[in-house]
Amino acid sequence: NLSEKDYKNLHSFFWLFSLDLKSSKKNTQSVIQNWIENNIKYNKKSWEINILSKRIIAWMSNSKITYENSQEDYKNKFNIIIQKQVNHLINEVEKSKLDTDKVICCAAIILAGISLNEKEKYLNFGFLLLKKIINTSFDNENFPKTRNIQQLIFFLKYFILIREWLKESQTEIPEYLDEIIFYLGRSYSILCQGNEKNFLFNGNHDFSSKDFDQYLVEHGYKFKNDLHETGGYIVFKNKKINLIMDVGSSPEKKFSKDYQSGALSFEIISNKKKLICNSGYFRKNKHKLNEISKTTANHSTLIIDNHSSCVINKSKDEIETGLKILSKNYLFEKDYWNIKVSHDGYYKRYGIIHERQIEFFPLKNKLIGRDKLIKKKKFKSSSFEIRFHLMPGTKIMKTIDEKSILIDTEDEGWKFSSDDHNLDIETGLYFGKKNSYAENQNLFISGITRQDEQTIKWVFEKIT
Repeated sequence: NLSEKDYKNLHSFFWLFSLDLKSSKKNTQSVIQNWIENNIKYNKKSWEINILSKRIIAWMSNSKITYENSQEDYKNKFNIIIQKQVNHLINEVEKSKLDTDKVICCAAIILAGISLNEKEKYLNFGFLLLKKIINTSFDNENFPKTRNIQQLIFFLKYFILIREWLKESQTEIPEYLDEIIFYLGRSYSILCQGNEKNFLFNGNHDFSSKDFDQYLVEHGYKFKNDLHETGGYIVFKNKKINLIMDVGSSPEKKFSKDYQSGALSFEIISNKKKLICNSGYFRKNKHKLNEISKTTANHSTLIIDNHSSCVINKSKDEIETGLKILSKNYLFEKDYWNIKVSHDGYYKRYGIIHERQIEFFPLKNKLIGRDKLIKKKKFKSSSFEIRFHLMPGTKIMKTIDEKSILIDTEDEGWKFSSDDHNLDIETGLYFGKKNSYAENQNLFISGITRQDEQTIKWVFEKIT
């Protein structure tokens, strides 16, 4: 009567990692022997690739309590079931559609190759699989093709784990493994490392990287990135302000499962508090909220005629019609930041190219944005909205003249204005916490697209 989640957790044996190494070996080995007796034959549920791979990793990584000082009869059964499960992984891994499952499977096979001293049978196969995953799942700049920040962290964790196993066993570390860790680490350093607030783009949600940061330090991994762009994101930072913008094209169809249509959306963190954010991602597939969280309306960017910048095929859960970045320029100086990017997501349906320029003046704590609607031959007049999402609990108030909105983030006060357009406030949904939602507020500018070229200017300015 276990739930699916509890069943997976139980049969993966990852709970072994929470046990003290002083825990009873006898009891632990008794549980494993009982599992072997009841599950030695293939079972679709308990032998599913993800669960099976984690089980191998858990059993072999915790050998001090799962294997050492055990009876010969138990050791024989343990060795036989390990080999049977690894052989099953080798036969089934190519059928998996998820790169994340393939990586866990790859890790399990490599660990088995090291532990059982099976270089020809397991270790070499694991290395070939690892190289194939790297060649097919990463772009030319060695960033995951999904553009998913969560997946970036996942890959980095498992690749480092594999490297540490190889290092500890004095097995030669492949050059391509060191190379991918180097590039993923650089991206991690700019997008995640040391951040108290996470950026909510393309499948990401709030999480703490503190433990992983500490792990990296303890194991001598020091990643630095002096660049400002990675994976289709531009990140500008100083001691008080973080500004990040999605400046990447949409991924290929087969890598678009968790992609959110937020081209040219941005987030601002001021003194460790989010001023402007995106709404986050509701991860449960086939759920209405998952579909909602993928829409452009849940991002701090432009939306036309209530349609997103990409078309999602709901039945296949992938992009049907994507978008391309057409131009991109940025400048980062101590006293002046500038990002200017355009995309064609609204061109086919509305004959519009969306260009966004963001300028920030650090000494004045003033951010000026311009959304330009560039009209082409097949232009179709439509309504538009430019949204700016706020964190739940942020206090806002319209001024008496209704030309600006005051924002209170507890420690700071900001003013939002747009002289030539209507400003309004609307209640929305925030999906920043994994698989949950809360109400938030969003500011928006609305209007009608005109035949001539339009530029909608808006300003955020710190007042206290």
